[in-house]
Amino acid sequence: MAEVQQPPLNWEASATATHPQVSSTLPPEVETCLKNARFLHLATCDGLYPHVSLMNYTYLPSTPYDPSPVIIMTTNPSSKKTLNLINNPRVSLLVHDWVSHRPPTRVPDPTRESSPPPQATRSSLASLLLNINTSALSSISATINGTARIIERGSEEEAWCKERHLENNTFGDQVREEQGMLGASQNPSSTEGDGGASCFIEGEEVRVMLVGVREGRIADWKGGVKDWVIVPPEEQDQRGLETMVNGIS
Repeated sequence: MAEVQQPPLNWEASATATHPQVSSTLPPEVETCLKNARFLHLATCDGLYPHVSLMNYTYLPSTPYDPSPVIIMTTNPSSKKTLNLINNPRVSLLVHDWVSHRPPTRVPDPTRESSPPPQATRSSLASLLLNINTSALSSISATINGTARIIERGSEEEAWCKERHLENNTFGDQVREEQGMLGASQNPSSTEGDGGASCFIEGEEVRVMLVGVREGRIADWKGGVKDWVIVPPEEQDQRGLETMVNGIS
């Protein structure tokens, strides 16, 4: 009898819903990733091409204005992503806990500039921190789909969300140390306690954007895929899902 070959670790059929989960809260691994990652990628679309932006963000399981999980971001009202959102509020986000620094390849590439710069490689500790890539620290990426809305300017909700967003993106001395280690400018004006985030959050023209999380997909380092959807408890009752165990449908 021919031996049955197992699929490789980096493959799993995922064109349709895969290992779907239904819950009123985010999967724990996604929530952990959102709490610990520094940035996420925001994809908007004008109907022709996706537009991807690297964003500071704040994740909250709920707010006084929304009982469901939300992600706060800010945007320039004249930016491409804002114009896209006005015409199409559906967005997709990508967040991951992988170390993004690209390690050296086996065959040196003389055309590739050093990243991080030489300053960061002079310290063995810095080298360790910048190159570490273990399964404990680097395990998943999460695609998150939802609907974005621009919060009304001058509203209590805007003020509340902006304050939470600034608190969550104020890093202090750690940011200055990282900037120095990575060779960034040490101009005091560019190394405020928030790492320069306040100009993107508190500016007069800045608008606050709120993404209501609806569904998503988790991909792990083995190539495994798991889909999930957020359904409020009352909707679960209406749809006959109240007997689910651990949110698995």
